[in-house]
Amino acid sequence: MSAIGDTDRRHLWHPFTQMADWDKADPLVITHGKGCELYDEHGNAYLDGSSSIWVNLHGHRKGAIDRAIKRQLGQVAHTTFLGLTNPPAALLAERLVRLAPPGLSRVFYSDNGSTAVEIALKMAFQYWRQRRVDPRPQKRRFMHFNHAYHGDTVGAVSVGGIDLFHATFRDLLFPSERVEFPYCYRCPFGKSYPACASACLEPVERALAEKGPEIAAFVVEPLVQGASGILTMPDGFLKSVRELCSRHDVLMIADEVATGFGRTGTLFACEQEGVAPDVMCLSKGITGGYLPLAATLATDEIYQAFLGRYEEFRTFFHGHSYTGNPLGCAAALANLDVFENEDVLARVQPRIRHLWRSLNDELGDHPHVGEIRGRGLMVGIELVADRDRRTPYPLEAQVGNRIGRKIRERGILIRPIGGVVVLMPPLAMTRPQLTRLVRGTRWAIDQVLAGA
Repeated sequence: MSAIGDTDRRHLWHPFTQMADWDKADPLVITHGKGCELYDEHGNAYLDGSSSIWVNLHGHRKGAIDRAIKRQLGQVAHTTFLGLTNPPAALLAERLVRLAPPGLSRVFYSDNGSTAVEIALKMAFQYWRQRRVDPRPQKRRFMHFNHAYHGDTVGAVSVGGIDLFHATFRDLLFPSERVEFPYCYRCPFGKSYPACASACLEPVERALAEKGPEIAAFVVEPLVQGASGILTMPDGFLKSVRELCSRHDVLMIADEVATGFGRTGTLFACEQEGVAPDVMCLSKGITGGYLPLAATLATDEIYQAFLGRYEEFRTFFHGHSYTGNPLGCAAALANLDVFENEDVLARVQPRIRHLWRSLNDELGDHPHVGEIRGRGLMVGIELVADRDRRTPYPLEAQVGNRIGRKIRERGILIRPIGGVVVLMPPLAMTRPQLTRLVRGTRWAIDQVLAGA
């Protein structure tokens, strides 16, 4: 074991990791990266099949972003956002508003997806209490989908729906309304798509009709629920949810932390169904995978409810030490420049098509692949012990973890979720690299599940 690996095992505590298992292994120490590959301390190259946990877009050491950060370092690395502003933060807000769905006109910065969601919840709660016309302080609860994941802070966990992650903290959480998500492969209503005629929308409509007067906002991951195993919405479902929220006077919070910045094939997932939320949360890809930054965008109507005389205390009393960090905002501006100058969204389309062809060719008829699902470059491969019966592997079998470890032998890094192999390549990954990623995944699945 290397000196760094030994130091890590003696002092570090890793996220979402059973450290008793970690301490038995020889840690993989990544020292540098270039393009879509990362390199360990021995010089071995690994294809970054998870985009360094869903954040990297254009590859590592992207020249345009590197140079932007260096230029900003020549000015100032950080200043407070309380009582001051800075050029990168102001210019980035202008760009985000121009690119966002219609109506989102105000930007509040933080530093990760959880805080972006936490801010959205507090904004929605305070908005209903402070509206000049028809304030509704009784609207104090939130609605969310089963299997949802919106982050790990207490508010974000309160609107989460993954019991494996969240059950331990139940006594800390505020109550919220949970409705079934349209998990078509394992339909909670026992129906099949598309013959179901979107039966999954009925419980959403009932819940909003019954609880709407007390619901401040419905928190939604547009098109794809990421951490629950890349669960996808049927076509038109998101648009219908938006219409139901409007009908029942409930704000819609779109959590685009994972789906934003090209992951689903468009800059924001909401675009694909013409949906304009009341609040939108961004992070992960916002800086191209360089620095922690998040943004919560809101409509002017919401913003206006916070304006008033100083002594009215209508202020949004929320903030972070690194809010509006100039380095992060400079990186984000450079990231948006790359999208524009290199026509990223158009160039990624043939890569998306190639990825899905490769997945269907290599894994479409695999006896232990129940479903391949996703949008754009977000892929979930659900593994099953019995394909006909859709029998999942027990958690204790750790099939995902074992596949994630095995595929490293082929020089590929991925991060499965339970029994779902998740592929989330950077938008810059080439077609040959995508082929290698898929074939390596097939090989690792075969190796781990041989004879199963």
